[in-house]
Amino acid sequence: FYRVFKVMQMEVNKQVIENFYTAFQQLDYTAMNSSYSDEIVFSDPAFVFFWGEEVKYMWEMLCKNAKDFSLTFSNIQLLDDEYATCNWVATYTFSKTGRKVVNHIKAFMKLKDGKIIEHSDAFKLSKWAAQALGFKGELLGWTGFMKRKIQKNARMNLIKFIEAKGE
Repeated sequence: FYRVFKVMQMEVNKQVIENFYTAFQQLDYTAMNSSYSDEIVFSDPAFVFFWGEEVKYMWEMLCKNAKDFSLTFSNIQLLDDEYATCNWVATYTFSKTGRKVVNHIKAFMKLKDGKIIEHSDAFKLSKWAAQALGFKGELLGWTGFMKRKIQKNARMNLIKFIEAKGE
């Protein structure tokens, strides 16, 4: 019985991940956020450590600001009844510079009770910076200074977004 339960749980988890990225393809942050638990913990090289409502606002901000956006996802791997990974590629125009970005990302997720409870995305921030920021990003994107500046700007943009919503 326990084995059957684990297999069923893994199928549920796969569906949650597929629903999340399908919603992301449509820039439907409400559907994306419904895949998360209320205590979601998120991190990536730019948005370093966010949890709960911050994560949900982050996706809303990113979806609302997306330009020329497309996304593909593949290779969902269910490591067990809790952990999964997948690959995804986001292609968009970075609004601050008007430059095209193609970001190749590996997602790591922990799921419980049909919700994502932990989500981290891995990608080379230096490669992103070179695409998004041009020469300056290519020259300095690998430095701690530039990484911290990108992270600080990401956090400040999210804070401004939340404050503008008045919530």
